[in-house]
Amino acid sequence: MSEMNRRDALQHLLAMPAGLVIAPEVVERAAAHVEAALSPTHHEAPGTQGQPPAKPAPRPAYQPKQFTTDEWRLLRVLVDYVIPRDARSGSATDAGVPEFMDFMLGEYASMRTWMKNGLGWMNAECRSRFGKGFVSCTDAQRREVLDAIAYPKKAAAAMKPGVDFFNNLRNLTASGFWSSRIGVKDLGYIGNVPVAKWEGTPPQVLAWLKRA
Repeated sequence: MSEMNRRDALQHLLAMPAGLVIAPEVVERAAAHVEAALSPTHHEAPGTQGQPPAKPAPRPAYQPKQFTTDEWRLLRVLVDYVIPRDARSGSATDAGVPEFMDFMLGEYASMRTWMKNGLGWMNAECRSRFGKGFVSCTDAQRREVLDAIAYPKKAAAAMKPGVDFFNNLRNLTASGFWSSRIGVKDLGYIGNVPVAKWEGTPPQVLAWLKRA
C-alpha cells in the first residue's frame, strides 16, 4: 500500500469495469449530496456595529442510510488508505467519499452486495490473522492485509474475494474523490474559464500521459 498514490487511484478509475460504470447525472447528484452533507447548516446573522459575521453553525454528524455503525467506521478507515491526506490535498474522508458511497449504494442496489460482503471479508481476514477486526488492528497489520489484496497480479488465489472487493472499493473511492470539490482542485481542473491564448498541452501533462 505504500506504493499507492493519487495517480494510481485515478488510473484504476479509468480502467473501471463495466459493472461499475456510473451514469454522469448520478455522479452529479452524488456530488451535490456530498456538498450538502459536508456544508454547515446555516450562517448566523451578519455582525453589527463593525463586528464580523458569526461563524456558520456546524452540521450534525452525517447519518449513513446504507451502512451500519461498524461498517461506516471501517469504510472511513479503508478509503483513507486508498487516498490519504498529503501536502497537496485532503483525504478521501475530507472529500466526503464515504457520503458519496452511501448515496451510490442507495442508487445502485447491486453495489450493496459486494460492498457489505467485502467489508465483512476484511474483518474476517483480520480476525483470522490477528484476532481482531480491521479498525482495531495496528497500521502495520492493516497494511499487511491490504498488501495481500491491493495488487491483483501478485495476490494469492485464496485472496480473490478480497482482491475483487478492493478493486471495486478503489474505483468507487476514486469516483467519489475526483467528483468532489477537493478532488477537482487536486486535479488542477480549470474548465469553464476563458483562456486568452491556447499554448498547447503543458509538457508535464504530456509526460504523465505517456507514462499512464
